[in-house]
Amino acid sequence: MTTKKYLYTERAHYMCPNMHFGIIANIGKEFDENRLSESIEALKAAHPLLVSLITEEKDTGKIFYDKQDDPVIPVVKGTDWQTDFDNVSKAGWNVQKDALLKVFVYPSADSFKILFVAHHLLCDGRGLLMLTEEFAQCYSANVSPKLSEERLIESISDLPEGSDLGFISKVVIKDANKKWSKEGHKVSYDEYLKFEKDFDQKQNITRNILNIEGPSFDDILSVCKDNEVSVNDYLIARMMIEENTQKLIIASDIRMKFKNHNEGSLGNYASAFSVVIKKKHSDVIELSKAVRDEVKKILASPQKEMLVLACYLTMDPELLDAVAISTLGGFTSNAGKFVGSKMFGYEAREGYCITNLGRIKSDIISEAAFIPPASPANKKAWGVLTVNDRMRICVVDSGR
Repeated sequence: MTTKKYLYTERAHYMCPNMHFGIIANIGKEFDENRLSESIEALKAAHPLLVSLITEEKDTGKIFYDKQDDPVIPVVKGTDWQTDFDNVSKAGWNVQKDALLKVFVYPSADSFKILFVAHHLLCDGRGLLMLTEEFAQCYSANVSPKLSEERLIESISDLPEGSDLGFISKVVIKDANKKWSKEGHKVSYDEYLKFEKDFDQKQNITRNILNIEGPSFDDILSVCKDNEVSVNDYLIARMMIEENTQKLIIASDIRMKFKNHNEGSLGNYASAFSVVIKKKHSDVIELSKAVRDEVKKILASPQKEMLVLACYLTMDPELLDAVAISTLGGFTSNAGKFVGSKMFGYEAREGYCITNLGRIKSDIISEAAFIPPASPANKKAWGVLTVNDRMRICVVDSGR
């Protein structure tokens, strides 16, 4: 009998608006509905989370991935990716009833585009890229992915040694937990869904893709190599200068650092941390070097790199549920609002974020773009993906 997979760090995405993201990819093969359907079925057979809904245990209040016998992943012939993605955002996402993945296809004469929109409860960005590559292989060469049971992050002991919270952070969160417990209430999922729909209808989010390829892309690679900085360092510096900010949140893939990670599985194996450069720079290369040095320091300290995950694992799960709704409106909780405003940035809503999924080569995927989540904490986010030396930066602007 399969052990239930409960939400732990994923609980932060359960009752938070706009916790979905996507990848739009060009598939260099003729469109065939039967092959499309067969490829989606192969993905479902390989990934238990892909065929799961979210269920709450009535007796314990715990929340788990509930594997379904015959789940339906909606596959729709889309209009255009921006309209379709926007419609998903405005409709809300009931994860207790709707599959954690939505698929849109855009056929043309001898190829087609496919848009995967994933809820963050299904996976992180790197996981969705893996799913896209698996789909392409299956569709093109009939190579089905192997079954990969998820091993989710369940406790701080799953993280590298030294990942536990520092004394002050631990005191702050335990104090918030106590205040939450004294309040003696919790947010129901139905309450959250009503709030989510009202909230999403009021948002003015735009998503646009910038193309960097050919000489422009070669120039970035060359200048980064000459100055011993990574492309990611360069992009962080560029965003800081363009947005006139000295602080960015960046994603960190921790698959190789998670002790129980099962290769090829879906789930959330990413952390996030702030990169703060106190000295102002107008030169992108000098700022890139400062970013490089700061990121190295953070990655060398598990306590800094895993901070957000350690917070999630230490916080009362029902308090996590209440953070977004009590800060953004719709539920009264001083404990939830404190966490949302002081720790998660949901009150100021002035954050800047960049997620770079890296660089891949593919004979089937000619190009692709990563569409990052429009987190309520962020003013602007960049999603970066490079396929066959074609970099795409999707800029998500929350209109604030």
